[in-house]
Amino acid sequence: MRVPSLTPALAGVALLAPAALHVPAALNDPAALHDPAALHGPAAVTPPRNRPAAGSQSAVAAIELLARLGECHQISRGRYRTDAGRPATVPVCGTRDAVFWKADLDIDCDGRSTARCNRRTDPQFATMTAYQQSDGRHLNAATLPYIVVPAPSRIWNPPKHGVRGGSVAAVVYRGRVQYAVVGDTGPRDLIGEASYATARALGIGADPRSGGVPSGVTYIVFKHSRVHRIEDHTAAAAAGVRLARLFVANR
Repeated sequence: MRVPSLTPALAGVALLAPAALHVPAALNDPAALHDPAALHGPAAVTPPRNRPAAGSQSAVAAIELLARLGECHQISRGRYRTDAGRPATVPVCGTRDAVFWKADLDIDCDGRSTARCNRRTDPQFATMTAYQQSDGRHLNAATLPYIVVPAPSRIWNPPKHGVRGGSVAAVVYRGRVQYAVVGDTGPRDLIGEASYATARALGIGADPRSGGVPSGVTYIVFKHSRVHRIEDHTAAAAAGVRLARLFVANR
């Protein structure tokens, strides 16, 4: 699903979406959000199987997260396509604490121009992301693990279900878990996209032209969570581990 993100006008609208969200009590301690034990090594390193890419002594295994999801309780009014021209087969599902969907993973290389993500490496490269760093710069897809959510539509309105820029997500693929943030928005009828860094951390080919996988990726976004500095992956990984523990425990 290599399609451009929102046009600059729409991206400006999307930027207004993030708001102060309720964060579970376990995340109210600033020191807890920056627990050094929650992150070891760069985000681009492929993690061990059945362990979150960020690593933790009390990490939640992929199999535990998937088991906790259970059957899909559809919260979207319709279904999404994974690629333009394909049938709409992917529902957005919900639990009390999270929303999730199972789809492909296409590479989002938009945002700041880098050696990995630029107009030469990605013919559909866009210099903007819907959400920006605390310093006002657009996100760096090559180094920041983030996922893309569809722009609000009649199919599904993410903010109404506690999903906004900076929301914490867990991306699961073949026994691996990568924590990320919601960092960009895409077309209203397509789903299944994540940054170059997310794919790389999951062991998925990240080339914008030929990378990604056609299926088998589960995206879990924890409702009403938020990393206040969207570019702070250490905080996102620490928050993700804690939210995943709570999610698995609160059956």
